Amino acid sequence: MMKQSVLLALIAGSASAFTTTNVSPRTVVTQSAVMDDMVGSVDLRGKEFKYDPLKLSETYGPLVPWFREAELRHGRTAMLAVVGFIATDFVRIPGEMYSFESIPKTIDAHTILIEQGPMIQLAMWVGLFDLLITAPACAATMNGERDAGDFGWTKWAPEDKDAFDGKRASELLNGRLAMCAVGGIATQSVITGHGFPYLF
Repeated sequence: MMKQSVLLALIAGSASAFTTTNVSPRTVVTQSAVMDDMVGSVDLRGKEFKYDPLKLSETYGPLVPWFREAELRHGRTAMLAVVGFIATDFVRIPGEMYSFESIPKTIDAHTILIEQGPMIQLAMWVGLFDLLITAPACAATMNGERDAGDFGWTKWAPEDKDAFDGKRASELLNGRLAMCAVGGIATQSVITGHGFPYLF
């Protein structure tokens, strides 16, 4: 029991390694001020892009960093999902459980793998990651101690601030596109019953 407690304490303590020390305090005044301060209010063509039809940035101003964190998280997940959805129509990881004979269509993988067990283990690992890394990172974002989505993984990031902000805006736009795309891929896959390119 003591070893487990020590191990959990070490894991929890290492979660701070995934947050940055860049402090960028912000005050929320109006929608335009909030949107101006965030990467993504101008698209890559240099045109203004402030899409907030429900006025959430005005109604829930203090939660805007949380909204951006959620947008980035879902965008990153969706980008991986699009690649995974398409790739598994052509290539599978080794193992009989994952073969084309066991799971003929990618869309059926979720149900089959929940019944057989691996998806439960995956959900547990994602939950552990969220508990130890995402939750402290989100708390730091809400306290103004880090930028939303910034885990400090900038080894190959551009040195120039404008170029770096361009990459961040690109990630946002690609994430938004991927969120729409994965919904379309799943819908077409269910409707047509076929894999890539999901046509009748």
